[in-house]
Amino acid sequence: MGLYGSAPKSPDPNETASAQTATNIGTAVANNVMGNVNQVTPDGTLKYTYTTQKWTDPLSGKTYDLQVPTATQELSPEQKAIKTQTDGAELNMATLANSQSGKLNDLLGKPMDMSKAPAAGNAGAIGLPQYQQFAGGPNLQTNIGNAGDITKSYDVDFDTSRYEQALMDRMNPQLDRDRAALETKLVNQGLQPGSEAYNRAIDEANRSAADARYGAILNAGQEQSRLAGLARDQATFQNAAQQQQFGQNATSAGFSNDANQQMFQNQSTTTAANNALKDQTFNAQQSKFNLQNQARAQYLNEQYAQRNQPINEIIGLMSGAQVNSPSFVPTSSNPMPTVDYAGLVQQDYANKMGAYNTQQANMQSLFGGMLGFGGQLASLSDKRAKTDIKKVGELKGHGLYEYSYRGKHNDGKRHIGVMAQEVEKKRPDVVSRRPDGLRQVNYGALFEAGRGK
Repeated sequence: MGLYGSAPKSPDPNETASAQTATNIGTAVANNVMGNVNQVTPDGTLKYTYTTQKWTDPLSGKTYDLQVPTATQELSPEQKAIKTQTDGAELNMATLANSQSGKLNDLLGKPMDMSKAPAAGNAGAIGLPQYQQFAGGPNLQTNIGNAGDITKSYDVDFDTSRYEQALMDRMNPQLDRDRAALETKLVNQGLQPGSEAYNRAIDEANRSAADARYGAILNAGQEQSRLAGLARDQATFQNAAQQQQFGQNATSAGFSNDANQQMFQNQSTTTAANNALKDQTFNAQQSKFNLQNQARAQYLNEQYAQRNQPINEIIGLMSGAQVNSPSFVPTSSNPMPTVDYAGLVQQDYANKMGAYNTQQANMQSLFGGMLGFGGQLASLSDKRAKTDIKKVGELKGHGLYEYSYRGKHNDGKRHIGVMAQEVEKKRPDVVSRRPDGLRQVNYGALFEAGRGK
């Protein structure tokens, strides 16, 4: 017995097993009957009959009636007639096959003669082709040489002073003679130096001399340009000759490279042709090998066919046609599920035990809270000192209430306990009065007194 009531009684395993067995047998019998459906087809019928068989449960000793089905298939009259004729034909065929099988002793007693079979192909006679390797590419000429340094400038002295000086050296004596002759002429004409006519004549002569000098300078520049043109023409001719030589070198190198490449192409073509010829030879050898094997295989297949034909004929005689069996419709029914009686009993017990344990834990907690008030076994329990009272359960026949204390006893908390006025009616020995006249209950005495009952 627990602190606050008795624990639920555990289920009896024999009773539970017996009940579960009875449930299983009842469900199996029901499913068996519902699943076996009698059927009628054009080719025949299928009927189920049941016989009762006794079975005793070794655990409980109870006896159960088990319904054992018997399935009976019956052909229609037409199919029965066909079966009768078929059975007779099969008997005749089996008799003929028995007679013919005696000839197999001689046929199978002789080994097959393979001496006349064509020879198989000789794989060792096929040699792998030995290919020629392609030669490396030709060495091409990549340098055509240098035709000469191109003339980028030509030496021309643009200082015309020497040419001017040479012309002046030729002109100055004549100019001096002309000036002396002019001065003499002017004096002979009676013109005195410093006179206007004299000065005008001298000025004219000076301008003529200056024009002559300017002409010399121009002639010197023209001479210099002529010499520069000759130098330029010479450089142009030399460069043209060098370019022509370079072009000839490039043409010669290109012709040589073209010739080398043509020779290399000719060699590659020859090598490829030789390798292709070797491939053709190899393929011809393989074709010959395959044809020899095909001829041998065909010969052997013909020999096997001659040997197997009598055996196949006997097997054919022994395998007669079958009578059409009735095609019954597949039937299905929703099976009746088996009740897990033992599981339900165990679950119910577990639920009750869980509830009992929870109740015990809750009551222990409540009782612990009651004893914990002020650390005293005797606690203020007078109904007059309590307010907001709600009943929450019972403790060994005494009501348990949740409440708050009123007035000076109010500690701001909710408490759980008994009412002293109610306890005093049944257990006055655990109720006493305080100096202030209010009743109090000795919870320890009340609890100890209750444990043994």
